[in-house]
Amino acid sequence: MTPLPKRKHSTRRVGKRMAAKNVMLPSLVVCKNCGKTKLPHRICKYCNK
Repeated sequence: MTPLPKRKHSTRRVGKRMAAKNVMLPSLVVCKNCGKTKLPHRICKYCNK
């Protein structure tokens, strides 16, 4: 048989683990046409270029 946990993990502990996965923020680049920030490899939503 596989080992089982002795106690239930608290919701706070589970939440900390889940929050640690989402630390990375998306990197932004400056649009060459209008100068606003945009996601890389995407069309700029302001100037459509």
